[in-house]
Amino acid sequence: MSDTLAFLRQRPLLLLSLGGLALGLLFWALGETAALAVTAYVVLGVVILQTGVGMVRDLMSGRWGLDILAVVAMIATLVVGEYVAGLIIALMLTGGETLEAWAARRATRELDALLTRAPVFAQRIDPRTGDTEQVRVEDVAVGDELLVRSSEILPVDGTLLSDHALIDESSVTGEPVPVSYVAGDTLLSGTTNGTTTFRMRAEKSAADSQYATIVQLVQAAVESRAPMVRLADRYAVPFTLVSLLIATVAAYVSGDAVRFAEVLVVATPCPLLIAAPVAFMGGMSSAAKLNVIIKDGGVLEVLAKVRSAAFDKTGTLTQGRPEVVEIRAAERSADETLRLAASAEQQSVHVFAQPIVEVALRKSLDLWAVTSAEEVATQGVEAVIGDGSRVRVGKPAFIEDAVGTLERTALAPGETAVYVSIDDALAGVIVLSDPVRPHAAETVARMRDAGVDQIVMITGDVAPTAESIAHEVGITRVHAETTPQTKVEIVRGLEPRPTLMVGDGINDAPVLAVADAGIAMAGRGATAASESASAVVTSDDVGRVADAMEVSRRTISIALQAIWLGIAISIGLMLVAAFGYLPAVVGALLQEVVDLLAIACALRALTVHRAVGRRDARQSPAAA
Repeated sequence: MSDTLAFLRQRPLLLLSLGGLALGLLFWALGETAALAVTAYVVLGVVILQTGVGMVRDLMSGRWGLDILAVVAMIATLVVGEYVAGLIIALMLTGGETLEAWAARRATRELDALLTRAPVFAQRIDPRTGDTEQVRVEDVAVGDELLVRSSEILPVDGTLLSDHALIDESSVTGEPVPVSYVAGDTLLSGTTNGTTTFRMRAEKSAADSQYATIVQLVQAAVESRAPMVRLADRYAVPFTLVSLLIATVAAYVSGDAVRFAEVLVVATPCPLLIAAPVAFMGGMSSAAKLNVIIKDGGVLEVLAKVRSAAFDKTGTLTQGRPEVVEIRAAERSADETLRLAASAEQQSVHVFAQPIVEVALRKSLDLWAVTSAEEVATQGVEAVIGDGSRVRVGKPAFIEDAVGTLERTALAPGETAVYVSIDDALAGVIVLSDPVRPHAAETVARMRDAGVDQIVMITGDVAPTAESIAHEVGITRVHAETTPQTKVEIVRGLEPRPTLMVGDGINDAPVLAVADAGIAMAGRGATAASESASAVVTSDDVGRVADAMEVSRRTISIALQAIWLGIAISIGLMLVAAFGYLPAVVGALLQEVVDLLAIACALRALTVHRAVGRRDARQSPAAA
């Protein structure tokens, strides 16, 4: 509420018009014609002056809007003494602009998530005493030795000095699997340390590090985005010329200058000014009911006309959560292999540990008590269970140290094998995979049916995994092992336009911002990607991307219907007024009826989600 009031306080013309109309209606009801005239001249004078200044600026920059006709219409009402009609026109003009500003208002919080997450302090180690001191991240110099504690964000790019570290890079690379590093490896700022404190050496300043580069990319992309042209302005020139032509001819033929004003009273562009913003607000509301938050009304136009689309893989087309897909038995049964692995993995922080333990618990397997356990960085876990057996879970090379040479199990692209041994025997192999989202293939198909000519995948993952996922969802063009910078270059080069990017994670923030429209998958919690995107899917359903496009197409169609309805009726009334059959008072009242009809037509956009929702429910009841 406070945000709304603050916004309204920034719209003085709207408040002036609203107050002026209320006061004018009171004077009109009391028969105070002089007071009504003074009110109209003051209010309309301010609105005309303010609108005129903006109109001149637009004309000087080569833009022709409907404000010209609105100004002429308000002046005409003053000339013929139709003060109430003039005040209503002023309210419709300022109200339409306010609705448009509200729908298009994109809080300058574009970079908030990036900036608030950016590291502020670092723990610097004094080389003489070995003591640590907290310093501001911008004071970190190249060569400084830093201490990074558990769960802290790495402040700058650097080199690992400790023996090993487990780093969560999902916020920067978008990939869900924590990465193991050993001494001498390069570390990226903005990533998150796991559970073990380590030392690192700063190789770059904060300003030159990876995280700052991503912030700069987002900011540059947002600032370079071209402003949307108001939908109704496309009809401004022809509608204005037709209106002025009818009014001028009517006045010339009749020899009555009042006829000019009578025609323009019913030629006010309020239906055109307000129909599109109302429809856009309705479309944005409908999208929200389908768990898609569209931040800018103009984005609806882009989504309705998308011709090229790019998808990230992990967390977008896939769920971003590894799952156990198969257990291949060797010396032990599948259940016993799972039981041994889950027992050893109970205390592990590795990303594969949780899904293995969860599957074992779902199967109601009794896990072994663990006497001791050691996690070997980048390799796996070795544990001693209750009966004294030694269990190893991890990479094949780690298992070979205990059982000898192994034959590698066959894997499909995108799959990962976790080997399990007990003492000197291979118990079995657990295969994990990050599954494709349930409606990913259907979404790609729906987008193609909607006229999207080119759909590509852009991911930082390796080519075999990326290509297998792409094939599964129906995408034929894949860009694998990309960086945030190359993603931006690829999307900029996509044809035909407009372009859509769908992604997840900070690494997708720049490309989401540079695309004509960006949709962020934020079902597992909003990220910086959602802050730089034009729209955000708040559920874990990629099908909402296609829903958003369908809502946008229906919304634009409704907006155009409302605009053309207003134009058709207004031209009809202008012709009636041109022949002298429509007095100014009656014309003003009829014009407000036209406004209401156009608004009522535009408000149908509030319900477009119902058709999309019904279709969605028929296709996939579980998706709702």
